[in-house]
Order: sequence, then structure tokens, then C-alpha cells
Amino acid sequence: MDIATIIGLVLVVAAVGGAILTGGEFGWFIDVPSIFVVCGGVLAGTFIKWPIETVKRLGSYISKAIFFQPSDPKEIIEEVQKLAETARRESVFALEKVPVADPFLKKAMTLAADNRPPEIIQAILQLEIDAMEQRHKEGIAVLDGIGADGPAYGMIGTLIGLVIMLQNLSDPSSIGPAMAVALLTTFYGSCIANAFAIPFSNKIAFRSGIEMLKMNIIIAGTLGIVAGENPRVIREKLDSFLPPSLRQVADDGGGE
Repeated sequence: MDIATIIGLVLVVAAVGGAILTGGEFGWFIDVPSIFVVCGGVLAGTFIKWPIETVKRLGSYISKAIFFQPSDPKEIIEEVQKLAETARRESVFALEKVPVADPFLKKAMTLAADNRPPEIIQAILQLEIDAMEQRHKEGIAVLDGIGADGPAYGMIGTLIGLVIMLQNLSDPSSIGPAMAVALLTTFYGSCIANAFAIPFSNKIAFRSGIEMLKMNIIIAGTLGIVAGENPRVIREKLDSFLPPSLRQVADDGGGE
């Protein structure tokens, strides 16, 4: 579980809820017609924009922002180095028998053990990356659409409320409550966009970048193994993917 996402959700609920309870009553901010306009409008817009198959995957996209934990690139590099040492000590064919938890790394080692040409290995693995990136882009686009539709339908609800209010100007006592209800739809739309859709979209984009980094590390390491490079050289190449503070310190004490 991504603790940062959970902390963010708790903080935004505490901040908005605390502001509401400090300045008034929670019941003032509950209006069923306003909720219907905003939530129903956002849902309708999502169905209009995307095919049903994509909408069904919305829960999967959201779960990636909360529960998905990408692999640590440094741990992947260390595992690739160990696999390179195995291939150098025994043979590249021994890689197929080594237990590997990561599915992408397992596929890369299987291709290497099958003695496939380097260009074929790179092409197959690159297709995997491209397909994953496309799936992630789809999820990001859906959430970005929800983030754009929330305030838009909130404004539509506000305009509806203002029209109803202007039709009842003969009763001055109803103007204040009617205006408050009209503004609630904008409040709901802003909350959907800024507390949910846009942050989740950003988190998925960040997770996608980390996952692609891991997969590119695996490709580079696999090609080095197939080429018969020294495991230390492979490690030095893969460390280039990491920021300097996370790279392996040289064993010979030759500097940072």
C-alpha cells in the first residue's frame, strides 16, 4: 500500500472537514440534488468519452495509486548483477532455472536462456514496455477527464441553482439558502477534481515512470548478459540509471 496516498487522502478530508465544522454545520454542505448533478454528470461524461471496457478498468487504475508498490530500481540492479554472475560462472542457459519473482525480469531471462539474438530480445521486451505505457496513459487520461468534468458540472449545477433562485426573488428569505445550495455544486466539483482525480492521475504517471525505469534497467542488463559482459561492467552500466547518491560505491576506494 502506498502510505503517501493514504496520508494525502486523510489530510484532505481533515482539512476540508475541519474547515466545515469550524465555520458551520456539516449538514449545510449536504445537498442531494447537487450531488446528483455533479456525480451523475461526471459519470455520464466518462461513459460518453470512453468505451465501456475502459470505464470498467477505472477501479483498477485507482487501485494502482493506492495499493501498487513498484520495485526498487536498486534492488532490480542487484538482482540482475547476481544473474549476470550466474551466467558467467555457469552459462546463459542456467538463467532459465534461476527463480525470479518479477515477471518482466523472468521473461527477459527466459529469452536470454533461449539464446535469442540481442535485437530480438530488445524488440520483444520493448513491446512489453510500450503496451504497459499505453495502458497507463489510458488510465491517466480517464482520471484527467474526470478532473476536468468535475468543476465543469459543478458550474452547470451552480447555474441551475441560480436560475431557480432568480425565479423566487419574491421571497427574500429564500435567496440566501438558495444561493448556498447553488454554490455547493461548484464545491463538489472542485473536491472531485482536486482531492481525487488530478492527484490520482499524477500518482499513476509517477508510478508508470518508475516502472518503465525498472523495465529499461532489465533490458540493458539482459543485453549485457547476452553479450557476455563482465557482471561488474554490467553493474556500472545499470548504476547510470540511478541518481549518484544511490549508486554502488567503488570497492577500490577510488572516490565517490
